[in-house]
Amino acid sequence: MRKREKITTLVFILPWLVSFCIFVLYPIVFSIYVSMTDYSGLTWDMRFVGFSNYVRAFNDRVFLKALSNTFLFVLITVPATTVISLFLAVLLTSGIKFKRLFQAGYFLPSVISMVVISMIWLYIYSATGPLNTLLRSLGIDVPARSWLASERTALGSIMVMDVWSAVGYYTVLFVAGLQSLPLQLYEAARIDGATKWQIFKSITLPLLKPTILFVVSINSIRSFQIFTEIFTLTGGGPANSTQTIVHYLYDVSFRKFEMGYGSAIAYVLFFIVLAITLLQRKMLKGEQL
Repeated sequence: MRKREKITTLVFILPWLVSFCIFVLYPIVFSIYVSMTDYSGLTWDMRFVGFSNYVRAFNDRVFLKALSNTFLFVLITVPATTVISLFLAVLLTSGIKFKRLFQAGYFLPSVISMVVISMIWLYIYSATGPLNTLLRSLGIDVPARSWLASERTALGSIMVMDVWSAVGYYTVLFVAGLQSLPLQLYEAARIDGATKWQIFKSITLPLLKPTILFVVSINSIRSFQIFTEIFTLTGGGPANSTQTIVHYLYDVSFRKFEMGYGSAIAYVLFFIVLAITLLQRKMLKGEQL
């Protein structure tokens, strides 16, 4: 009977196991090997070059620019998105009217295609778009060009759009986290005369740490992988001022057909994201590094 149960279990998991090996395990192993070759993707000819692609990445001026842009993007958008989302979630759970309507409104950008959102903001940022029109009506002198056409404003403009589009999703996560907190602690704190700020600092934030960790982690991973916005709005320009790691990986792999070098960039990104995620987890849990 035990042997028959093992065979039955194996039969049931075999389809998943086969698909996992074909579509997950094999691509991972193959891409690791490809990252150490000069594979182009156009032919099966490939020459083993060891860690040359990884060394090349850290001597590549464009890759280093993409790396710094990506880190800047993450360092600004992740804290901004987290703080704004938490603030909105606290407001939505404080008993305001039309709470469901506000929740739906904030969450709406999260269900719209990023390409569509990017095209809308492309118009907003254009030389004759609503943003420049509004600023001129307020008496502010702005250049007659798109905000995405300047090296000084292009990346910042994309950051603003990214925060706007992501806030709603993380607000819903924070609302769920806040609604799961025990009400008895809040009632006891009010009876003891604690202010709203004291309650938030001493009760809400400590109990909300798992949700904050989850939001910061998935938002960091998403931000490190930013691609659609860059591809749609600027293509990495002007002068690589909005170039990011994933967009540069795309350029190298599918425009220049340097799949080996592209795979190496992908694994550099993987180890960066892994290290950042582990660091965030330790910091938010209050563990000693």
